[in-house]
Amino acid sequence: MSHWQTTRFRINLAEPRVMGIVNVTPDSFSDGGLHANADAARAACDRLVAEGADVLDVGGESTRPGAAPLPVGDELDRVLPVLRHALTLGCPVSIDTRNPAVMQAALDLGVDIVNDIDALRAPGALEVVAGHPSCGVCLMHMQGDPRSMQLAPSYVDVVREVGAFLRERLAALVERGVVAERVVLDPGIGFGKTAEHNLELLRRQRELLGLGRPLLLGWSRKSTLGLLTGRPAPERVAASVAAALAAVERGARIVRVHDVAATVDALRVWKAAGLPKGGA
Repeated sequence: MSHWQTTRFRINLAEPRVMGIVNVTPDSFSDGGLHANADAARAACDRLVAEGADVLDVGGESTRPGAAPLPVGDELDRVLPVLRHALTLGCPVSIDTRNPAVMQAALDLGVDIVNDIDALRAPGALEVVAGHPSCGVCLMHMQGDPRSMQLAPSYVDVVREVGAFLRERLAALVERGVVAERVVLDPGIGFGKTAEHNLELLRRQRELLGLGRPLLLGWSRKSTLGLLTGRPAPERVAASVAAALAAVERGARIVRVHDVAATVDALRVWKAAGLPKGGA
């Protein structure tokens, strides 16, 4: 579990890695469309790399609760110019999409990772990733879809059910010849889950290490942190950093964040203090 194989990079996960978020969307819940045009998004890529991001994650479709699907052509128009720039910056680049056509176009450009909130369940998505010789992939758990996921999420045991889902999706990829070293797993904080579900996943996160693949966690600016602190999304930096550190302490190898500089600084202190590194 110490490496993540991707198109151009074999990422060493002996130390936790920071994935910087670049939302090329006008309606993101977390940054209000701050990077909605290509120039702003390209500048964000430069800034996040300078701040210490280990991976850039570029997405063109909002997946906030209630969001409607985006036409493929619009998604491609948003992300392709940004991906072309990101690929020149010397770090792994991820495409955040659930659309197989967008996955294929990004991989054709040379993108390193497919990050899919739908865990490659769309028709043709498994085939796109399996057809690539080495790209990395992140499989995420989501109950329902962005339009419906927060209406009435329900579980008997959220940790067991999330783990069973991720195990099945990993097996589906491996059956198609994708080596496990190319895969990381994301329990999907905030995707079809109540605040209590999210916190239970954090409390019992180490149980998910039994899946045998590195965990990627995305707590950054999520609504659960707003409920805990009473702060709007742009003011959840401290809460987001605290959640990222808690996730890393419980074994996460990658944290997906908006506030890269603050998270990188916190992880440097965490490492210098010699704190436990979880079970990874």
